[in-house]
Amino acid sequence: MSEWDREIGAMTLMVPDVDGATEFYQQAFGLEVTRFDADNAMVRFKGAYVFLHKAAAAQVPVPEVQEEAQKGAGQFAIIVDDVDAVSAELTSRGVELITGPADRPWGMRTITFADPAGHVWEIAESISEATG
Repeated sequence: MSEWDREIGAMTLMVPDVDGATEFYQQAFGLEVTRFDADNAMVRFKGAYVFLHKAAAAQVPVPEVQEEAQKGAGQFAIIVDDVDAVSAELTSRGVELITGPADRPWGMRTITFADPAGHVWEIAESISEATG
């Protein structure tokens, strides 16, 4: 068996409006955008590239995703030391939270929000050590 890191280095998100998506990622996360053409852009998180590619999309976010997000599930998660501080920063940047901050039964404190295309993001902090 070959040796390789099982680490996600890049992903592509399909978005109906590349301009709106790039504005969101610049505003919410403070990321720089690399624009390739009218239909493609890229932002870089620490250790991962996120490509934004123009494609038709359904209702944003779809009801099933919204329902799961309200339960605390997220499609993409960023682990932080202080969810409340990140929550305050994001809301000051105009990000509307779907859930949280809330303590979850699995030992995490989380918030969730969606980008303009409906991709749900979760910001999470481990609370298991503090409570156990």
